[in-house]
Amino acid sequence: MNKNFLTLGIETSCDDTGVAILKNDREVVCEFLSSQIKDHSRFGGVIPEFAARKHLENLLPLVDAALKESGIKPSELNLIAVTRGPGLMGSLIVGVQTAKALSQVWNVPLIGVNHLEGHLFAPLVEAADLEPPFLSLIVSGGHTEIIKVNSFGDYEILGQTRDDAAGEAYDKAARILGLKYPGGPEIDKLAKSGNSHAFSFPIPLKSTDKIEFSFSGLKTALLWQVKKFQDSNSELPISDLCASFQRAVTEALIAKLNLAVKITGIKKISASGGVSANSALRDALSKNKNFRAWLPKINRCTDNAVMVAMAGRNSFKRNQNFSSEIIADPSLHAL
Repeated sequence: MNKNFLTLGIETSCDDTGVAILKNDREVVCEFLSSQIKDHSRFGGVIPEFAARKHLENLLPLVDAALKESGIKPSELNLIAVTRGPGLMGSLIVGVQTAKALSQVWNVPLIGVNHLEGHLFAPLVEAADLEPPFLSLIVSGGHTEIIKVNSFGDYEILGQTRDDAAGEAYDKAARILGLKYPGGPEIDKLAKSGNSHAFSFPIPLKSTDKIEFSFSGLKTALLWQVKKFQDSNSELPISDLCASFQRAVTEALIAKLNLAVKITGIKKISASGGVSANSALRDALSKNKNFRAWLPKINRCTDNAVMVAMAGRNSFKRNQNFSSEIIADPSLHAL
């Protein structure tokens, strides 16, 4: 193998346009991310067609910026890795088709990456000491699941959510409370000044013997509590509601991680996805005495191209098939 194996990573699964160049397994040469939060905040959520148009505007300029900053020529690239799913169809198509075109013009091999596997690799950028087997908690706006990593490329989903993902629950809770989009960071910020035991919200499925999650009931409990205040024309104790809701979500996640550790005997945990940036969850993971946790940097909890480049590079090393004929698949799930 080339001692300076260079991978161009491209991420466009939702509303973040990411481009990164990775040297060898984990050395980040450069990374760029164009967020669309401000663009979508006025709508209270992501508008798929609008997101795709923004990717069209942003992607090639970011690729140019990455090549310029790194001083790397297209002919020096050894691999292009692009997210092929799951995600929003329009957004994925922009990334996949752009990657295909660059692969053909530059004559560089192309590999498609499962977005979930990308998240799984996010904590590994700085965690050279984290090797399989370990348990991976992927917790985001679209996913909440615990995966057993037997080896890279050999994954077993131990449990997932029955309904809302944790990040989705945060966004819905924020709307109930009248907070701005995205809801997760707003709840986290307000919770810092609140009493996390002010309200006894239910901890979903905390005591069951299955590794599974459910957040729709917790969201409903918050809704009814807010309605009580509204019916009595009382001012909402926003910070206390945020802190109590956040505690319930965090305890639900930690309870199932503890169960997974008990069942598997594996005491190494990684966490990734947007909700892994939540301060209460990070604190609970770091202080848990039943396992050791590896967490990504805050800027790599959400969608980014570094994780895509790492996952693609690892797949290439495992001699997985790669082809310019990859297809964007918004429903892709199985790792």
